[in-house]
Amino acid sequence: MRSRDLVKDVLKEITARLKPHIPRASREAQLLLMAHLDVDELWLITNQSQHVENLEKLYEWVERRAQNEPFEYIINSVSFYSEDFYIDRGALIPRPETELLIDEVVKNISNSDAKMTFVEVGVGSGIISVMLAKKFPNAKFIAVDISKDAIEVAKINIERFGLKDRVELRLGSLLEPISEHVDYLVSNPPYIENGISLESNLSYEPQNALFGGVVGDEIIKKLLDEVLKRKINFFTCEMGYDQKGRITTYLKNKNYKQLNFYKDLSDFDRGFTIGL
Repeated sequence: MRSRDLVKDVLKEITARLKPHIPRASREAQLLLMAHLDVDELWLITNQSQHVENLEKLYEWVERRAQNEPFEYIINSVSFYSEDFYIDRGALIPRPETELLIDEVVKNISNSDAKMTFVEVGVGSGIISVMLAKKFPNAKFIAVDISKDAIEVAKINIERFGLKDRVELRLGSLLEPISEHVDYLVSNPPYIENGISLESNLSYEPQNALFGGVVGDEIIKKLLDEVLKRKINFFTCEMGYDQKGRITTYLKNKNYKQLNFYKDLSDFDRGFTIGL
């Protein structure tokens, strides 16, 4: 072992490698080393003279982070709703505001033991279906995605949480693979306007999970059409902060009982529930 393989020296080295490329380099270095060693922050602070093994893998991680690849893809882990999920580049990285979508669904169901059929369109990593399946133990879930890569990521998470018998994955577009009656539709669809310039780290994420069309809300409107045609009881959907007006206008003169919008923690409009 070399003396420079000690925790304190490795931290200095990877901080120096990250500094020219990303902000908060010191903190990011800590997080990468904690993930590499599978330890918490207290261990890292109190074990500065411990040796670090497998530095080649760690420095590969550091190089990827220096290229602005998202931290979550590097360590294949993401936290959502206080649970740890597997994540890879086949699926969009869950955002904290999507936790609000879970809360909105819970608000609309008075009986958590109800036997219902949920459908999620755009399953991605599977985090929405998994969390809702945990909250509604007697419900059945069908989760759809157009991407085979996303289906594979979701499959890992569904199996990790022991939900293989309750969450069925189907490959396909929107509600095309669904012939069953649907009680509750949920979705965090692509809703960014085509051509919008995004931060460089978003280039690592699946673009078909980000961009929703020329205007951005085209997929949301297609889902609304399906909700009205199939008479789905509830539909909760995440949306762009500037799409409330267009969605309200689109639903004008349509036959529904309720339409409630909700805001995120920054007070931006972030989603809605329509009830039939």
